[in-house]
Amino acid sequence: MNITIGIGDLKVCKPPDILVTYALGSCVGVCLYDMATKVGGLSHIMLPESNADSRLKTPMRFADSALPMLVDQMVRMGASRARLTAKIAGGATMFATASDKFNIGERNLEAVRKFLRENRIPILAEDVGLDYGRTQFFYPETGVMEIRAAAKGNKTF
Repeated sequence: MNITIGIGDLKVCKPPDILVTYALGSCVGVCLYDMATKVGGLSHIMLPESNADSRLKTPMRFADSALPMLVDQMVRMGASRARLTAKIAGGATMFATASDKFNIGERNLEAVRKFLRENRIPILAEDVGLDYGRTQFFYPETGVMEIRAAAKGNKTF
């Protein structure tokens, strides 16, 4: 069964379920995986960091609060923090901006990579940047991430 992750949401599952998120433009889809238990998780990150007020209301939208939640939910389902690996997609520049400060895609990627680095979760594959949207599928049975992009075709990682 496909489990859909909405914008600013996250889900965890085991096979035979498949995780999917749509409309990754400047947002970043983060797939985490424990190959031994086949526990997979996917988070659709909207923004790099929250402030204390927004984190309380909508923690799953932000890299700094959603990713720890994703790891915790995966561990509760049987995953080991030490075995987690990552595959990421998105972080596109969807609109021309006058300043890097407003390039949300790049800032989202930086925040995701920082969390993964600090938590020693290796990134095994990525399909990021550029200027187009993506749909991301993650298959916990195999650990494969599939990216579908209307103008670019399908890719598997």
